[in-house]
Amino acid sequence: MKIAQELLASSAAALLIGIAAPASAKLSDAEIARLGADLTPVGGEKAGNKDGTIPAWTGGLCAPPSGWTAAQGYVDPFASDKVLFTITKANAAQYKDKLTPGTLAMLDKYPEFKMNVYQTRRTACYPQSVYDEVRTISPKIELQGFGISGGRSAVPFPIPKSGMEVIWNHQQRYLGGGVDREYNSFPVRANGDFYKIGAHEYRIFNQNLDQPQDNLLLGFLSYFTAPATLEGTVFLVHEPLDQVKQARAAWIYNAGQRRVRRAPDLAYDNINDGTEGLRTTDQFDAYNGAPDRYDWKIVGKKEVYVPYNSFKLSDKKLKYKQDMIRKNTPNADLLRYELHRVWEVEANLKPGSKHVYAKRVFFIDEDTWTVLYEDAYDTRKQLWRVSVHPLIQFYDAKVPWYRANIWHDLSNSSYLFSLLDNEVKQPWKFGEKGKWGDFQPDALRRIGTK
Repeated sequence: MKIAQELLASSAAALLIGIAAPASAKLSDAEIARLGADLTPVGGEKAGNKDGTIPAWTGGLCAPPSGWTAAQGYVDPFASDKVLFTITKANAAQYKDKLTPGTLAMLDKYPEFKMNVYQTRRTACYPQSVYDEVRTISPKIELQGFGISGGRSAVPFPIPKSGMEVIWNHQQRYLGGGVDREYNSFPVRANGDFYKIGAHEYRIFNQNLDQPQDNLLLGFLSYFTAPATLEGTVFLVHEPLDQVKQARAAWIYNAGQRRVRRAPDLAYDNINDGTEGLRTTDQFDAYNGAPDRYDWKIVGKKEVYVPYNSFKLSDKKLKYKQDMIRKNTPNADLLRYELHRVWEVEANLKPGSKHVYAKRVFFIDEDTWTVLYEDAYDTRKQLWRVSVHPLIQFYDAKVPWYRANIWHDLSNSSYLFSLLDNEVKQPWKFGEKGKWGDFQPDALRRIGTK
């Protein structure tokens, strides 16, 4: 694959040979000095591209619009932007060098799928404390096997030298320290039929707990609010920082059985309730968990049309059935695509390891280290599933995160449309702090029997 001319100089040699460079070396003083200079404070390239179609990063979108309140939802600060052009099956070949194999397959398969392209706006913005953390802690961090040692940073590897370092940047990126949120998901069948899954999630990172734990990245607690058949099911996860030192611990409370049990299958390619098998456990939040079953490599860095600044999906006036859900794909007019630089990372299943995906290709935003696309291949190395993850800047919290998650199954023309709050009244709460006692197995029964 062609590597963008704007490739980071320090990583160019590794990228050009198409393999992961040794990941054991810590960042040098010279590399750290680049952060905030020619690189953004988290490692993206500050400069725009030569064509002027990608602008320079100048600080991002760091505050809400004047007069904004959380009850409004995340209103579109770029509502006046016009569509520059639309990519369809008819003209896809013209833009194929800036499209992923997954989006090309979607354009070819579904007449309803199109890509409205807008001007690029580099909106990524984080608190100054995050920038300081990256500069101070990241030089102390290194990979050990498939885990991390040396501490926790919002971007442990701002100048990555291997594919695994890039995916760890995604997993540890700053998400506000803690979030309390409710959202809806919809498995949509090939004929357009769907039903609603409601979920409430409470995710607190270790630094926001009243009793921070050794080797803990975050505590995660989630329960279903709909349908009635799933209400009362509660999940609990203790996500470790170094997954060599300690494996993920998980529990589930089942209302029908009225007991708490360990859930060792809450990982890798196991299937969760409410997904109809359309995503695996490690595809939640685009990618999560231990990366030990794959060999990871950086393919390159390139310019791609990605789902970005998709504020239209936030409109509280939208109704799921009437406005958003369509056969084969969500309403394409609600998505916004922009040209951004992304890291392309390929994961190939190790010999002797088990997973339904033999090969996975991730496209990860340079400004936020967020997975925006995943192309997942079956055991015959045929493209099977295409994930599309629209991003917005949650401007009040200085958090770039998903406005939706969409997993398409090309084999049966169904998809899972998730993370929607258009018909949810309670605003998401960022910066939440939590009690370690609330993330204990004995707390699950209380939640499940409310």
